[in-house]
Formats: sequence, C-alpha cells, structure tokens
Amino acid sequence: MHDMLAEPAKAAAAETAAPDGQPVRLSAARPGDRGVIVDVRAESHPGDHGVAVDELQRRLLEFGFVEGARVEVLHEGAIWRDPIAVRLDDMRIGLRRRDAEDVWVLLDAK
Repeated sequence: MHDMLAEPAKAAAAETAAPDGQPVRLSAARPGDRGVIVDVRAESHPGDHGVAVDELQRRLLEFGFVEGARVEVLHEGAIWRDPIAVRLDDMRIGLRRRDAEDVWVLLDAK
C-alpha cells in the first residue's frame, strides 16, 4: 500500500527533472524549487488564457516575470495543484499553472 502512495510522488519529481542547464516551465516546478527566469513566451495555448497572447505576455512582464528575476515556488493549490504561489524577487504572486507554462526557469541545483 505504501508503495502505491509513493508512486505519484516519484512521478511528480521526475516531471520537474530536466537535464542540467536546461530550462523548465514554471508550471512544472514544485514547491521549494528555485531558479532564474530565462524567458517569457506567451505562446503555449493561444486563446486558452481568456486573453490574447500578447496581452498575457504584457501582464506577465508587468508583474515582474522578466529574464534574470529570481523565482521560488512557495505553494500549490490542493485541487489539481492549481494555482501556485511564487516568490518573485521580493514579491509573492499567485499564478494559474496555465499562465505559468509561459515562463521558462533555469532551476538551481538541489
């Protein structure tokens, strides 16, 4: 029984894993993951965000999701792990996972 409970945790950890030096989507990061934003590209699901792609990218940039900013995933929602709470430099921001897909992060080594 305990092995069955451990499997989802292993799968979730593998989901975040990327080859060293490879950026991952912020939406794939888990609580405790930290890194540096390397790119913001609002292109993952055009029209699925409720706003135009250009508008979403503008909003992310205005919130401070810019290249070089430090980010840490603080918390994730209980239902479908959505939304996530992140520390962005010195701010705390809540963000839907589908919006976080458009932020690429180079995670720190653990």
